Amino acid sequence: MYQYNDDDQQFLQQRCDQFREQTRQFLAGDLTAEEFQQLRLRNGLYIQRLAPMLRIAIPYGEVSAKQLRALAAITRDFDKGYAHFTTRQNIQLNWPKIEAMPDLLGRLAEVDMHAIQTSGSCIRNITSDQFAGVATDEIADPRPWAELLRQWSTLHPEFNWLPRKFKIAVTGAISDRAAIAVHDIGLRLQSDDAGLYFEVWVGGGLGRTPLIGVCINTRLEPKHLITYLTAILRVYNQLGRRDNKYKARIKILVKAMGKLDFQTAVNNAWQALKDGPETINEDSIARFAGHFSRPNYLALTDQAPSRSVITTDQPFDRWCAQNVLAHQQPGYAAVHISLKRTGIAPGDVSDRDLEALADLADRYSFGEARVTHEQNLVLADVEQTKLPELYKALGKHNLDRANRGLATDMICCPGGDYCSLANAKSIPVAAAIEETFQDAEAEHHLGALSINISGCMNACGHHHVGNIGILGVDKKGEEFYQLSIGGEPGEDARIGRILGPSVARAEIHWVVQRLTQCYQQHRLTEEAFNQTLDRVGIEVFKSAAYEGLAS
Repeated sequence: MYQYNDDDQQFLQQRCDQFREQTRQFLAGDLTAEEFQQLRLRNGLYIQRLAPMLRIAIPYGEVSAKQLRALAAITRDFDKGYAHFTTRQNIQLNWPKIEAMPDLLGRLAEVDMHAIQTSGSCIRNITSDQFAGVATDEIADPRPWAELLRQWSTLHPEFNWLPRKFKIAVTGAISDRAAIAVHDIGLRLQSDDAGLYFEVWVGGGLGRTPLIGVCINTRLEPKHLITYLTAILRVYNQLGRRDNKYKARIKILVKAMGKLDFQTAVNNAWQALKDGPETINEDSIARFAGHFSRPNYLALTDQAPSRSVITTDQPFDRWCAQNVLAHQQPGYAAVHISLKRTGIAPGDVSDRDLEALADLADRYSFGEARVTHEQNLVLADVEQTKLPELYKALGKHNLDRANRGLATDMICCPGGDYCSLANAKSIPVAAAIEETFQDAEAEHHLGALSINISGCMNACGHHHVGNIGILGVDKKGEEFYQLSIGGEPGEDARIGRILGPSVARAEIHWVVQRLTQCYQQHRLTEEAFNQTLDRVGIEVFKSAAYEGLAS
């Protein structure tokens, strides 16, 4: 992972000192709440329903064991002993005190972490594939490019006050695990006989107006990445709406202009930048790539775990099949660690969990872990022969659930329990749905199914792209939930279709159960949820969902 140098560390310290003085002025009454708002947002600090919330960046999802231990200590010293992983490779604290924020940010800076630009109308945390560098379907490692973009975008003087927030995702694999089509800019590394190039997607996003992005450049040479993205941001900065925050995202501008006119505007802006001083040279990207060299792997051969273990331990067998993924290096595997546990909010971890995960990362994965877009973690470099040992170690900490991509692997925002924007609670809904899938055998038989829950239209739970999406709505002061089905975030990205009228909170888990039963009843062998939906039609699912509900 990227190693901060003296300049990086000096920059973080200066930023902490600056925010300490801004906080002092606010608490002394020399800055109004309105004046302080943008200063705190640029440092990741929100004011939520019950307390401030701090969003900490984990660029492209990589976090070291040292950083995990620091986060554990910070949750104890500045919060209530737990934290929450998000869908954009960040981690959030829900109870920090404003007056303690400068000290908290200083503690983060000690381990090369920060909360810069995790909020506000600027370029947010750069995200990528959680299996970057180890995925067997990878064309090129996207992490050096993500780090280059992180450094380019941090406190960029021209793009620090955009019409609205701006999110960039990068993938380098055949399977899109970074959801590039629902980002403001999505970048896909490709390769042919002439070498590497980027596909550039623009105008995707969820929220009030969910849209799938459009590809405006099918073959961008890597050396032009910064200048071309600068052209996109410049067009958006100049033409994006600032009179209405609900219509200010770049997706609205792309839709209003149309793909061809927007593409033309970008190309025109690019002509003044192309081959200019921000053109990337080979030495520069080689320097970034040097931070992501392969670990000191042992010379091993691929081998499955001991057959005697598998035949006598069915849960381990299931865990291997569900949570262990193939690796580029012979003899190694990537291991998915589920943070979806009964009685615990999806994505939540305690200080003890963080310390246990740090120990496991040190022991089994070269001192590093990855944050996924589904609010889970990955140990990317585990020796295959150590999988039984790792499985037992995970079990001691209730981290061995074999549910990657299954119904209980729900994405869920904090919702009305914490967020001041939420119309309804998300966490109790996830808990109620989880109770209907207590039979692990039945859940595995059902197969891959994504259930995504958001407490409001901001769609932090990505409900639009879940096979089953659940959106909290306020109905005359009561919590109701609107359902959509058929969403998909990956290479076949699409927005789910609204199923019908909103449903009361007490009924939502039964509706989800009826939808899954309908899927099981109508699917063909090996048919995915969306394939069955497309074949039989939405009305079949709608009838099943609303049968017997109170009007």
